[in-house]
Amino acid sequence: MMTLPRRQLLLDIHTSQIPTLDNFVPGGNLELLDHLDALADRKDFAALYLWGPAGCGRSHLLQATARNAAGRRPVTLLNGSQVGSELNAKPGELLIVDDVDRLSAEAQIALFRSFNAARLAGLALLLAGPAPALELALREDLRTRIGQCLIYQVKPLDEEEKAAALARHAAARNMQLDPALIQYLLRHGRRDLPSLLAAVDALDLASLEQKRPATLPLLREVLQSRDGGWGMGDG
Repeated sequence: MMTLPRRQLLLDIHTSQIPTLDNFVPGGNLELLDHLDALADRKDFAALYLWGPAGCGRSHLLQATARNAAGRRPVTLLNGSQVGSELNAKPGELLIVDDVDRLSAEAQIALFRSFNAARLAGLALLLAGPAPALELALREDLRTRIGQCLIYQVKPLDEEEKAAALARHAAARNMQLDPALIQYLLRHGRRDLPSLLAAVDALDLASLEQKRPATLPLLREVLQSRDGGWGMGDG
């Protein structure tokens, strides 16, 4: 069996938490979470569009909503780049499409047709993208339909909410994480929560592998791993 060097183990680590609605840190998104939870059981027409930049949690929410609805209604979850010229959604299905800005010309037509059939077939459409609906580079008729959805911007967490999320995540790993390390990570790590959580995981692994406590020097080593993708903030 090949043993990976410690540095490679650190660089390969990612948060392994399965996305659910319960483990999404809500912040100012409680109303949105209620709407997503309701999609599991309703069988009538619904259309929601979520938007926000990379790292805001919209992909987590889509995967969590699909998992929450599975077994209670047909569910299809696709990235925009995976959509072809036909969608063929079943009656009552929850059709989820992430990154609608990546839809090809043929895929845009397919999604527009799904909108046309959705009300009669009792489809629920859950779409997501990086920008407000009217700013999407899509054909005008599809952009207009998306603009008529119930629209939510996924609101980012503030610093206090991020700090609380990092502390809870460390506690779930039985990890002692000094509040000063959390503040350092918020100042110098990447700004999005998935990257911050991954950095905590990497710090925990480094501490275990090197038999060193989770201290500021060790956190700096993790953040400065040039090829690890953690990056260093401007603060």
